[in-house]
Amino acid sequence: MITKQLSVFMENRSGRLEDVMKTLAEHNINMSALSLADTSEYGMLRMVVSDAEQARDILRANGFSANLTDVICVEVTNESGSLLKKMEAMLEAGLSVEYMYAFSKGDQAMAVLKCSDVESAQKYFV
Repeated sequence: MITKQLSVFMENRSGRLEDVMKTLAEHNINMSALSLADTSEYGMLRMVVSDAEQARDILRANGFSANLTDVICVEVTNESGSLLKKMEAMLEAGLSVEYMYAFSKGDQAMAVLKCSDVESAQKYFV
């Protein structure tokens, strides 16, 4: 399914991640998935949250650089090759994955994918 991902660009300094998380918690925004990539100077926090538009607005009002992006959330069985099977037809059709983050628990796994064409890619994950 296509969902909105919240992306927050922030300085790579002590306490900034906590500031974002605290701000969201104070407004009852739940984080269901997240990824943090960093360099020595900045970080990019990507999250799937309970209310992406509200979270973006709250973070912007608190001085953070926050944007929304369409991504695909995929649920697959937690076994070797299950995500690959879902992706093969999409890749054969010439669509690409720009980035992805995933996690598993028990028998199920979830992946969040940013694809070159989210609308077209979505049909390969039904």
